[in-house]
Amino acid sequence: MKILVIRFSSMGDIIYTTPVVRCLKKQLNGAEIHFITKPAFKYIYDNNPYVDKLLLLKPSLSETINDIKAEQYDYIIDLHNNLRTAIIKLRTGVKSSTYKKQTIRKWLSLKFNLKLVPPVHLVDRYLKATEFLGVKNDNQPIDYYIKADYQLSKLLPASHQQEYVAFVIGATHFTKRMPNEKIINICKDIDKPIVLLGGNDVKDNGDIIANALGDKIYNSCGITPLDESVFLVSKAAKVIGFDTGLTHIAEAFNVPIVSVWGGTAPELLGVQPYKVKEVLMAGIELPCRPCSKFGLPACPLGHFKCMHDIPERDIKEFINN
Repeated sequence: MKILVIRFSSMGDIIYTTPVVRCLKKQLNGAEIHFITKPAFKYIYDNNPYVDKLLLLKPSLSETINDIKAEQYDYIIDLHNNLRTAIIKLRTGVKSSTYKKQTIRKWLSLKFNLKLVPPVHLVDRYLKATEFLGVKNDNQPIDYYIKADYQLSKLLPASHQQEYVAFVIGATHFTKRMPNEKIINICKDIDKPIVLLGGNDVKDNGDIIANALGDKIYNSCGITPLDESVFLVSKAAKVIGFDTGLTHIAEAFNVPIVSVWGGTAPELLGVQPYKVKEVLMAGIELPCRPCSKFGLPACPLGHFKCMHDIPERDIKEFINN
């Protein structure tokens, strides 16, 4: 049996496909499992032992379809469910099963502040698309395989090599990020060294936080490549992070996590930390929250209470205990 699993983007959504791929490979005797995604996200499945072949989306959809036809798949498991995957399924003629997005329910929940989306994790929603094959959830965490054997001595100063807290301060959209002053207030009462993680877009934020707190902070934002950042997360004593890919990847290592939510809400997308033993969900109930599914460049109402008003005490106690 030869199966193609499709998920083109984004980082967080793709990382939650890894239990599906693992369950397919382990539960279907002799099955050959292929996965297709955008080239930008191939690193998520690099070194994954449950994928027999990784395909990459081509600039031309016709090229991609030709690649898929050449493989002669028995089944397609569509975990993206958009126009492009619909065309792929139509033009290849391969038997398929598709993840149900619940788009209308999500829109109504967001538009009218209703709770119409059942609190089911995205992994379980994905796995429903494999039920026709008799595949079941193995209740194990997500998978991420680090490419190299990195060394803390080469990535961190001596002061941060023994035990540290990883704080993922990056996120694609402003309404997912905690303001600098609030991060500073939290960090100043944490009793361990802190490593800030994120891309070049938050390097200046990291510098502001480091300048306010001194040697306690090591700002690796914009300096440390993604796979090294994942390694640092895997070795951290605890992790604090926002609704962003690196925070979700941290779940693969079962590190205690403070999952901070501002303008987005985990229950809407089903992306609360998955199979992590110690989790603190940090967020507050507001009539205006969530304001979007994926984040916005600014608070629509201007007050940004969803981040400013998150209690700091619980976060500090979770990290220090």
